[in-house]
Amino acid sequence: MDPLLILAFGMLVVVGGILLLRLHAFLALIAAALVVGALTSTSALESYGESKGMSESEVASFASTPTISRLGTKFGETCGKIGILIAMAAIIGKSLLESGAADRIVRSIVGLFGERRAPVAFTASGFFLGIPVFFDTVFYLLFPIAKAMGLRRPNNYLLYILTISAGATMAHSLVPPTPGPLLVASETGVGIGSMMVGGILVGSVACAAGLLFACLANRWWPVPIRETADASLEELRSLAAKETRFLPPLWLSVLPIALPVILIAGSAVLESVFGGQESMGAALSLALSMFDLLGNKNIALMISAGIALGTVVWMKRSETYSMVDSVQSALASGGVIILITAAGGAFGGLLQQTGIGPRIEGMASAYQMAVLPLAFAVTTLVRIAQGSATVAMITAVGIFAGLATPEQLGFHPVYLALAIGCGSKPYPWMNDSGFWVVCKMSAMTEAEVLRSYSVMLALMGIVGLGVVMIFSKLMPMI
Repeated sequence: MDPLLILAFGMLVVVGGILLLRLHAFLALIAAALVVGALTSTSALESYGESKGMSESEVASFASTPTISRLGTKFGETCGKIGILIAMAAIIGKSLLESGAADRIVRSIVGLFGERRAPVAFTASGFFLGIPVFFDTVFYLLFPIAKAMGLRRPNNYLLYILTISAGATMAHSLVPPTPGPLLVASETGVGIGSMMVGGILVGSVACAAGLLFACLANRWWPVPIRETADASLEELRSLAAKETRFLPPLWLSVLPIALPVILIAGSAVLESVFGGQESMGAALSLALSMFDLLGNKNIALMISAGIALGTVVWMKRSETYSMVDSVQSALASGGVIILITAAGGAFGGLLQQTGIGPRIEGMASAYQMAVLPLAFAVTTLVRIAQGSATVAMITAVGIFAGLATPEQLGFHPVYLALAIGCGSKPYPWMNDSGFWVVCKMSAMTEAEVLRSYSVMLALMGIVGLGVVMIFSKLMPMI
C-alpha cells in the first residue's frame, strides 16, 4: 500500500479517535500505530531495514517481526529518551511551585522587565536556552514560571505558554549544537559559526512573528489556567499570595533551571572545542570527563530535582510537609505525559517504517520548484508525516545535500540549511511528542493546542523561510 495512504489512515484514526470518539490520547495513538503497522508491507519493512544498515539476516528478521513487537520497541525507545527526563522535570516543576521559587522568579522578571514585557523575556529566554538544550527540556524548565505568572495574570496564560514555546522551538531547528541543525550544517558544508549566526538572525525574526501571533491568539482564544494532577488552583493561589520575604532567595530559585543548562551546554562546548585533541592536560581531561558525566541530560535533571526538593524541605522546615506525597503527585502527573509522549513516538516510528520518507523524496524530484521553497516543502511534508523535526531535517538534507554548493545554488549553502530548518516547524500534531508535552503539561485540550501552538509554529516556519529567501537575494555571499 502507498505510504501516503497509510499515513491518511493513521491520521484518521488519531484525529477521529480523539476529537470525535473522545478516546484518551494514549489509546488513540496506540490504535493508530497498530493500524499503520498492520498496513505496512513486508517489502517496505525490508527497505527500511536496509536503509538503517542492517545485515541481510537482520533485515529478514525485522521484516517478519509482528506489528505489536515493532510498536513495543519504538514505544520503549521513546520512553528511554524522555522517561527519566519527564519524571525529573515533573518533580522540579512541582518543587518550584511548592517552595515558591517559581513565584520568586516571576516577581524578579516582572520587577526587571515589567509585566507588559514579560512575554518578550520568555521568548528570549526560551530561544537562548534552546540553543544548547532540547525543546522538551526547555519547556519543562520554564513551564513552572509560566504557570506561576499565569496565576497573576490568568487572562494571559496562553500567551506565556506560547512565548516560551516560540523561542525554544526555533533554536531547536536553526542553531547548533542541537542535533538537527548540527547535522544539516555538516551535510551542506556550512561552518558551525555561520549556521549559528544565520540561525540566530533568522530565528529572531521568526520569534518576533511568533510573539505577535501569541498576543493575537491569546486575545482570540483565551485559555484559562486549569487544575492538574499535581496541584489544585486553590493551592497555587495560596502559594502566589505569599509575601516575598517568605520565598526562597533568587539564586536558589534559579539554580534548578540554570544548572542543567550550564552542565549540558558546558559538556557540548568542551567536547566541540577540545574533544578532538589527542593530548591534553590532566585538569582539562578531568573537566571533560566530569562534564561528560554531569552534562548527560538525565543526570543534570536528577541533580536539579534534588536541589529543588531540598529547597522545598528547607522552606517548609517549620511546617508539616510530606516529601513522599509531593513526589507521588508529581510522578502521577508526569507518568501520564510519559505514556502519551511514548505512544506518539511509537506512532511516528511506525510511520517511518512505511517508507514515507523515500516516497516524499520521489515526489520532490517530480516537481520543479525554486530550491529553497522546495527544500522547505519537503522538510514540512516529512515533519507532518512522521512527527519528528530532527528526522525531517535529516531526511531533507539527504535529498538536497548534492546541491549544496554556491555554484549550483547561486548563493551560500547556509541559506539552504536554514530553509530546511524552517521547514521542520510546520505543522506539529498528534504524532509529535513535543505536541503532547505542551498539551498535557499546560492542561490544554488537543483542539486548543492545534489552533494556537501548532499554527504559531507553522507561521514562524513560513516567516523564517521568507527571511532566508530575502537574505539569499540581498546577500548571496558568493
